[in-house]
Amino acid sequence: MTTSPRPPVAATRPHSYTRHGVTIEDPWAWIRAPGYPAPVEDADVLGYLEAENAYYEAVMEPLKPLADTLFTEMRGRIKEDDATVPQKDGDWLYWTDFEKGGEYRRWWRKPVGGGEDQLILDEPALAKGKEYFSLGAFAVSPDGRLLAYAVDDSGAERFEIRVKDLETGALLPDTIPGMLSSIVWTADSKGFLYGLANEHWRTDNARWHRLGDDPADDVELYHEDDDGWRVSVGETQSRNWLVISAGDHVTSEIYLLPADNPAAEPILVAARKPGREYDVEEHDGTLFIHTNDTHTNWRLVTASIDAPGDWVERIAPSDDFYMTGVTCFADFFVVEGRDRGLDQVEIHRYDPTIAPHRIVFPESSYVAGEGDNPEYAITKLRLGYESMVTPGTVYDYDIATGTLETLKVQEIPSGYDASGYASERLEITARDGTAVPVSVVYPKDFPRDGSGRLYLYAYGAYGHAIPPGFSTGRLSFLDRGMAYAIAHIRGGDDLGQQWYLDGKLEKRTNSFTDFVDAAKGLIERGFTAPGNIAICGRSAGGELMGAVANSDPDLWGVVVADVPFVDVLNTMLDESLPLTPGEWPEWGNPIEDKAAFDLIRSYSPYDNVEAKPYPPMFISGGLNDPRVTYWEPAKWAAKLRATRTDDHVLVLKTNMGAGHGGKSGRWESLREAAEENAFVLWQLGLAEMG
Repeated sequence: MTTSPRPPVAATRPHSYTRHGVTIEDPWAWIRAPGYPAPVEDADVLGYLEAENAYYEAVMEPLKPLADTLFTEMRGRIKEDDATVPQKDGDWLYWTDFEKGGEYRRWWRKPVGGGEDQLILDEPALAKGKEYFSLGAFAVSPDGRLLAYAVDDSGAERFEIRVKDLETGALLPDTIPGMLSSIVWTADSKGFLYGLANEHWRTDNARWHRLGDDPADDVELYHEDDDGWRVSVGETQSRNWLVISAGDHVTSEIYLLPADNPAAEPILVAARKPGREYDVEEHDGTLFIHTNDTHTNWRLVTASIDAPGDWVERIAPSDDFYMTGVTCFADFFVVEGRDRGLDQVEIHRYDPTIAPHRIVFPESSYVAGEGDNPEYAITKLRLGYESMVTPGTVYDYDIATGTLETLKVQEIPSGYDASGYASERLEITARDGTAVPVSVVYPKDFPRDGSGRLYLYAYGAYGHAIPPGFSTGRLSFLDRGMAYAIAHIRGGDDLGQQWYLDGKLEKRTNSFTDFVDAAKGLIERGFTAPGNIAICGRSAGGELMGAVANSDPDLWGVVVADVPFVDVLNTMLDESLPLTPGEWPEWGNPIEDKAAFDLIRSYSPYDNVEAKPYPPMFISGGLNDPRVTYWEPAKWAAKLRATRTDDHVLVLKTNMGAGHGGKSGRWESLREAAEENAFVLWQLGLAEMG
């Protein structure tokens, strides 16, 4: 690896605009092909992306043996013919499996009372010959006869609904393109609710399709006029009510329809009130409403279906317990949440005089929550559990006896001994005095003298917590002597909704400084040293990568930014893009608000690239990505190449036939991960350990 091919140089073309009295020069704006969201056909744009891909292949060629080794290791930890634990839903048991060597799942069922296995959906057959395949919504009708499902074969997340007769195996003529939602059947199994994506890839509607009708004649049950809001469809656990939800990142509004009469007048639970979010369950005519109206850690209120706006508090909010969700079953309801960041599952009886109880799990740090529980009347609750050292486990919790029954533990065919690893949950003090949790896993013999290599991951946006769960792919780092850490930075909701609020809008930079300070704290604790840290973030976490690469480049030995949201200012100024209006509550609206413009401009990774040394970088994008458009990573890579003063390697890989999630098959996506991991090991000086 002493020589390297020459990277491509993207042309510059004069382009500027002025906002709030500030002129922005953007000579790489041409990389955004005209006509978006039409397919990219511009020869210059495609030529540049293909040149970058060719450079990527040339750089990675010497690493191919290491990537092959990693792929073999990672594949060896995955049970090739794995299957899920069957679960009862009505008269059937449902499960999925993989064929040995298969890229995609197969979906099965059999009668509860015994009978032959029935293959109801064959993803490998649907994906055959396609560069990309993704199964979206999947819903069996209440009578068990029909399956409605949705597929995407480009990565653009514009799904097509199809309906299959499970008795005959034939496809019905009902085909609906352009869908972007769940599918929810009506009680009579004669139709379903769904939502179409509009021309801006925004779901602003809820529609009712009756089997046999022309989709053009489908009834629009709800339409949202606010461009920043999205509409979704669902149902209560009892399946008595269809749920139409509208909202943005800070406010919600919900309507209910009887599942047996979707033509009825919708019941508005509570009109939208800025800053108030809520979701709804139902039990015997009583609504159970989970809301943040009085506290950032949410509370539970109830109301009669006849007077849905008259709320009575059932569970008061807590400063310590962050209530994340409520599910109503026939004889009990489940409250999920986190207590000081640790997952909790509580069982509550409808009789308020009976004290609730929490399910006790076997480790001090773990990830736990409800699993697949499709039915309303149950005596056992399906749960999922894992930790940074414990593989994924499926439990049934017996409500009457309070006992956990282990149904399945993730099998690792190549072998795994948890006793060879240790895990800690640290608290590292950020520069403003805030204690930031960091979860770390490492080999038992990991040195704490600063000589070790560390992989540090974070996300830090949208209130999305990164749980300290298990990963078979991570073992390839641990088994080469590295430590792996997750920084639970502000912007996620790891410690409650306030933790999220303290990392968004005008407090956005807390996410960046928390990450840097977590790295420095790990250095102080002897886990590693500056320059020996690999960092990784995806999507909004890629924005984090760009920000900390700008602010503290000397800390990082290598930066991995997957589908990174790095051209923040330009994207937030363009309300024609699919996500932009709905993103303003998260990032701010720089079109109308000069303060938001100035703040975003101050941290947007693309706008803050400077003439200085940067660490080695691995950047990825997807040509069909509707979430983070391909030109964001491409423009950023071009500007970095032209501006930085170092000669460290920088690669940009654009998936020309995929979207936000990269390649879709389980082995194809694993191959991509192996290549990325090989790059990391190379840059940390561990390539020889392949």
